[in-house]
Amino acid sequence: MREKTSEFFFIPKFMIIPLAVSFIWNVITYYGTRMITKDWQHINPEIFIDGKIPFLPWTVSIYLGCYLFWAINYILAVRQDRKEAIRLMAADFFAKTVCFILFILIPTTNIRPEVTGGSIWDSLMRFVYNVDVADNLFPSIHCLTSWFCYIGVRKNPEIPKPYVMFSLVFAICIFISTLTTKQHAVVDVAGGALLAELSYFLVKFGFAGIYEKFMVKINGKFGIE
Repeated sequence: MREKTSEFFFIPKFMIIPLAVSFIWNVITYYGTRMITKDWQHINPEIFIDGKIPFLPWTVSIYLGCYLFWAINYILAVRQDRKEAIRLMAADFFAKTVCFILFILIPTTNIRPEVTGGSIWDSLMRFVYNVDVADNLFPSIHCLTSWFCYIGVRKNPEIPKPYVMFSLVFAICIFISTLTTKQHAVVDVAGGALLAELSYFLVKFGFAGIYEKFMVKINGKFGIE
């Protein structure tokens, strides 16, 4: 049992730093830009369709459940062929950089509903609203990262097809949950998914190679090949 558990969480040494960089850059992008734009005027990207989408507090379970999904799928993604793993992590870095720029150029916000219920889902929604300010909405990093989770496993022959399909379905469920929890607007969701796919396509034309050389240098300083 121990061997299977350790194997499940195994991360190739070379990919540990790219994963760490991904996490750190995500934090800087999301929270760092917030510090810069907190006093700026923000745009509401909601359109008429958003007003037709119901507020469903119970879907916060999916919204918060994504964090475990992200951890598992990113680990699975970096365990595949190194070129594919590097391409994904390069795309992740590229996309988060685009997000950093957009969060500054187009500060966004939305109007959240008042949550007055007493259920556990209502309490969780109030918690989310309290800890996560309504800004940095476009594109949705929640949706961006969730789609990368699907991209990261869809080409890996070692991943069972049912799990690949689960990743696709769960990513879509996360998209929906960002709307039904009123954390994002439709344009944010579309922007996040499209940015992930576009970044994954574009990095193969040179950026992935630059990213890999950079990671080779960093890993080399730690004696990792």
